[in-house]
Amino acid sequence: MTRRTGGATREEIRNAATRLFRERGFARTSVRDIAALARSNPALVIRHFGTKELLFLETMHLSIDDEPLLDVPLEGFGERFVEVLLADDDIRGVYLALVRGSNEEQIKARLQQIHERTFVGPVRARLSGPDADLRARLAVAVVGGLLYALWVVGDEALLAADNRELVVRYGALLQQVLTP
Repeated sequence: MTRRTGGATREEIRNAATRLFRERGFARTSVRDIAALARSNPALVIRHFGTKELLFLETMHLSIDDEPLLDVPLEGFGERFVEVLLADDDIRGVYLALVRGSNEEQIKARLQQIHERTFVGPVRARLSGPDADLRARLAVAVVGGLLYALWVVGDEALLAADNRELVVRYGALLQQVLTP
């Protein structure tokens, strides 16, 4: 049997943890599960990452490619924003993992950082006026409602709806909040 380097072991653990946290969430993933999937020892998981929570924080990052959001006029921003969010399966996995683990203080803090940096910041950057911050936050809250209904609750009627219709209708709703 070929021995792996420390770096290779660490990467295998990261990959296993990423997969399991996305599939099961923080609470339902054990260090033993991660080690088994990584073909490693649970002690090595702790040695490389300290705690399960620190490993979770290292692996669960949510980012949005905001390039498609920058090249659209503000009048079409609502629809484009919804379209970008629904088109990225990576967003869904990380969003669910973070929400499921949000009862842990450090994970909740990460979720708050992502809320500010990944959602509110890019929307606010597109807006102007004295109430731009409030409109950005309301817009993100509106989008959060859609993500909650689709991915947390699993609203069957919304899941069965035509994706384009969701984008158009929810985009229009979001646009109302964005437009002063």
